Amino acid sequence: MAQKRQREEGKPADASAGERQPGSGSKATLGQQTSHIKNKLVRAELYAKLKHKQKKQKKVERKKRDAEAARAEELGLEPPPKKQQKTLENTREKDVTMVEEGDEEVALDEADDEFAAHFARQREPKVLVTTCFKPSKAMFTFLTEMLEVLPCAEYYKRQGFPLKKVVGFAAGRDYSDLLVFNEDRKEVNGLLHVHLPDGPTAHYRISSLVLGQDIKGHGRPSSHRPELVLNGFGTRLGRRVGRMLGSLFHQEPQFRGRRVATFHNQRDFIFFRHHRYIFEEKESKAEAAQPGRPKTAVVARMQELGPRFTLKLQSLQKGTFDSKCGEFEWVHKKEMDTSRRRFHL
Repeated sequence: MAQKRQREEGKPADASAGERQPGSGSKATLGQQTSHIKNKLVRAELYAKLKHKQKKQKKVERKKRDAEAARAEELGLEPPPKKQQKTLENTREKDVTMVEEGDEEVALDEADDEFAAHFARQREPKVLVTTCFKPSKAMFTFLTEMLEVLPCAEYYKRQGFPLKKVVGFAAGRDYSDLLVFNEDRKEVNGLLHVHLPDGPTAHYRISSLVLGQDIKGHGRPSSHRPELVLNGFGTRLGRRVGRMLGSLFHQEPQFRGRRVATFHNQRDFIFFRHHRYIFEEKESKAEAAQPGRPKTAVVARMQELGPRFTLKLQSLQKGTFDSKCGEFEWVHKKEMDTSRRRFHL
């Protein structure tokens, strides 16, 4: 009877359940506060009451913050800090492999890894690009745009050779990297990146591919070397993948071409974008009203060149490609996806 009375009054059977999650210090959600009620109508009614109360409380707090900010502005003081919105990125689970800025151990390791010669500008990138067996027309269209993104890349037809022979061929001709693109049902869906001559080998899944010709207002890239931007690679694995992607581009970009290639990691999805800066002279309305002053101002904008796609790391293997006896540094497994706030890159 006591529990029934508590349910009718909108109180949880366990007094502590409405305040905190079991086994944690965070406040319970509305769903957790009402989940103990078995009667659906009573549960829905209580949920609506709590939701209304929560909205009123948020409105009062918002008005209070606005009043404090207005008062601070009147007095010429610094306004109170804004409340940071919670996202999956800023609430991600702690990762022991996160790299702090100025980490000497990581710097020493990277000074002696497989990409050290490239970043020390002792070895120029030379990339061999090939495909799966019997590529479609859609694949060749995509490769045409990728060869414009990578001025240091060359395409060779696969011609039925096994991948081990292709790796040996590329290593023997002093190529620094091998890119093998795969497709399924005339859709590009995979990338195998082999860093030569000693590896590592990364396998990615490709999704959300949009060719440059299908992007509204797209431009055509020049032959200049693009500038490279790597963003969001924070863990040891992420930095290793970022350095591997960075080894595809020259360390001395030609800024005159105003081209930028970006790999942006967010929630372990690596978004690739290819842009160009455009500087235009536009009329400035603020200065046009004043006589004797210039009526134009230089405005910068970005024009997407394409292609755009998303990479998802599937595995990172030590050494060059070996499907039978290869040793893996990291492999994506389904058990790793139990939490939405756990990221590896």
